[in-house]
Amino acid sequence: MSQYEAAHQLGKQFHAFLVAGDWAGIRSLLTDDVTWTLPGDNTISGTAEGAEAVVERAKKIASYGLRFELLHILVSRENMALSLHNTARRGEARLDEYLSTVCRLRDGKIAAIETYLSDVNGMNAFFV
Repeated sequence: MSQYEAAHQLGKQFHAFLVAGDWAGIRSLLTDDVTWTLPGDNTISGTAEGAEAVVERAKKIASYGLRFELLHILVSRENMALSLHNTARRGEARLDEYLSTVCRLRDGKIAAIETYLSDVNGMNAFFV
């Protein structure tokens, strides 16, 4: 398997585990010192440091009932990104955002995640 195929497979697994709520599966894809940075000023913003904190963040995001629609898995020479369309409804609050979750890889695992959003204000209003 080429490095590009391996990166693509890692992205596919990450998305599948997230949709399924397979937290142990997500943990298996992460380095121990992984970080995940999200923009905004809300309950899920900032940087989660360490594999357990990243898994807890994924659990928290999923607990809001998001639908994680995978649009594309993108690979570079050394890294991978997921292009997603996330939607959810909680009472009158609605979330409808496009995002790119950029994953820096190390030794076949995710070592850093940075998420780019189309609607930071909408995310702030939804994740209160």
